[in-house]
Amino acid sequence: ASADDILTQAKVVETLPQALENIHWVVASSARNRYLEWPIVSPSELAGLFETEYAEGEIAVVFGRENSGLTNEELKYCHKHVCIPANPEYSSLNLAMAVQLICYELRVKSLSLNDKSVLTDYPGEVSDENLVSMENMERFYQHLQQTIIATGFLDPKKPRLLMNRLRRLFNRAGPDKAELNILRGILKSVDESMKHNKINTEQTGESK
Repeated sequence: ASADDILTQAKVVETLPQALENIHWVVASSARNRYLEWPIVSPSELAGLFETEYAEGEIAVVFGRENSGLTNEELKYCHKHVCIPANPEYSSLNLAMAVQLICYELRVKSLSLNDKSVLTDYPGEVSDENLVSMENMERFYQHLQQTIIATGFLDPKKPRLLMNRLRRLFNRAGPDKAELNILRGILKSVDESMKHNKINTEQTGESK
């Protein structure tokens, strides 16, 4: 349908994190609730976020495989889930239909904003310069996991859903760069304190 230019410009990558480079907000298309529930919006509600909560920054809508959708591992990168309110007895739509329905809602919202993708008077607006990329959030999650394992708060042999719950918490909060730096600073201070205590313990043991 005269969309060859879109296909020729499509970028193919090996992993989802690679596809989310330089992205600030990620929404996953999912037809079912998971054991660990995430914030769920309808396609029209998602479109509304483009002029409010997601008014600044790059946004990605992630669709899963035709036969199995998205894995729980892939869903952990997402801030919200968008679910099409279909008939519960036939809740799973094919991929092309799901993409078309969600893109339709986004297009309608775009037209209602006179083809502007953002509004500038949203009271919760955050400057694009202060938004945190997915790469930096992933570095934070890795640092957080390493630190809480070191403190004994997280048992890597029995992680349960702790990291996923923490991801959901921080994704919901949507920290900006300054706030993320504060969180990283707290983790760094914990790391240094544990290192200092370890050195003191070793020196005390040697002196005995």
